Amino acid sequence: MEKLTPLGELISLKGKRTLITGSAAGIGRAMAVRFAEAGSALQLVDIDGKKLAGLEKELTALGSQVDIFEVDISQKEEIDSLWEGLKGSEPDILINNAGIYPFKGFLEIDRDFLTRVMDINLYSVVTMCQHMIAGRMRKGGVIINIGSIEAIMPFAEGLVPYDLSKIGVIALTRSLAKEYGRHGFRINAIVPGGIATPGTRAVAKRLAHFDTEVIRTGIEFKMRLPLNRGGQPDEVARIALVLATDLASYVQGALIPVDGGFLSA
Repeated sequence: MEKLTPLGELISLKGKRTLITGSAAGIGRAMAVRFAEAGSALQLVDIDGKKLAGLEKELTALGSQVDIFEVDISQKEEIDSLWEGLKGSEPDILINNAGIYPFKGFLEIDRDFLTRVMDINLYSVVTMCQHMIAGRMRKGGVIINIGSIEAIMPFAEGLVPYDLSKIGVIALTRSLAKEYGRHGFRINAIVPGGIATPGTRAVAKRLAHFDTEVIRTGIEFKMRLPLNRGGQPDEVARIALVLATDLASYVQGALIPVDGGFLSA
């Protein structure tokens, strides 16, 4: 019988460094907590320095090694500067989680609006992956990109730029997985949907203003969920942890839905 690696070793991230963008709140924050629990050192990136500092204090008190970086990932120069400062301590695991999803009707979209969404949701991911791969070409590593069910099956109205950006993330993930797997990189994407985050709660607040379109969309979305409930950020974080560890040693170029069954319904 083949000797199996103990489960505790498979899921451990001791001796690893993980960089997570958009880590001050929501799914990114949940990932930071779970990866710290698995023993990883953390390099946390967000535009909200105050929230980052609070999370650093919380995780450091639990014995985790945490470095925080206040970065506006819409600016390539800031991403380049981040990685320049990381030379010699590049992450073993990169999670491109940061993103925005502002609503605007398709005919109202101008180039500035579209550019901002693409800069944050897609182009920043491209740049982060370039730095990760270039810096670890001889060592390999793990990249996890966060997509969206909206990119696969558009549901809400007013999210065309968001959908464009996230289908780009999915295409990038699969292309890089094919090209750089031979260099020791495992690259996959998580496709969340219906997760309760500060961003989704902000949309829900529109319900209080009797936005009938949002009410209708919300009802229809829930009716489509086989699990009949929304998801929690930690439920995405757990899947990210699996993909980052040797539990997923033969998973490559995959799109993993964490959506309560939305895409299958």
